Amino acid sequence: MKRSSRAAMRHLGVLRGGGTLRCHGVVLGSARYEIDGYCTRPGEVIGSGEICMAPAELATAVGRRDLELTTEDGRVLALRFSGSRFDPRASTAHADILAGLPTEDEWRR
Repeated sequence: MKRSSRAAMRHLGVLRGGGTLRCHGVVLGSARYEIDGYCTRPGEVIGSGEICMAPAELATAVGRRDLELTTEDGRVLALRFSGSRFDPRASTAHADILAGLPTEDEWRR
């Protein structure tokens, strides 16, 4: 029997809290977040989840590059908003976390 070279993605836990969203050092607004972390292979952690902000501030942020969410505990998460359509009246948008997540062993379970 041939084994698949693809390992199953493993859920590591959820990060929740508040912070400040910035672009190139400029504050775009306060944000709440809920991010699911996954291990895709040993040492590789990815994350995705929701970012909640005031609708006008979120509308300003969606579509920008070089976004960083500084969490209340000091972690800096690089992110990009995903999805092809965005309602400017929305207060929540889906985001992919590009960098700054805890290592596999640091997640609370």
